[in-house]
Amino acid sequence: MFAVLLVIGINQPRGTSVKGWCFLYLIIALIFDGLVVFALFYQQLELTQLLLGVSAGSATGLAIHVTHHIFEENEEH
Repeated sequence: MFAVLLVIGINQPRGTSVKGWCFLYLIIALIFDGLVVFALFYQQLELTQLLLGVSAGSATGLAIHVTHHIFEENEEH
């Protein structure tokens, strides 16, 4: 997931508008949620482990994005 976020741009969307980037991220999140429900309902160990890794990558990407905004706020003040 972290690699996907790097490709589409964590802080600066590449090849798309911010609105398009948000829709893409929303679609990724909804697919992820559906896979989590499926993995938990059917007790799919491999899928559960894969989703754990994807969530860690997603959290890392979000942390980088938020850190970018923190630095921007500090520069403005």
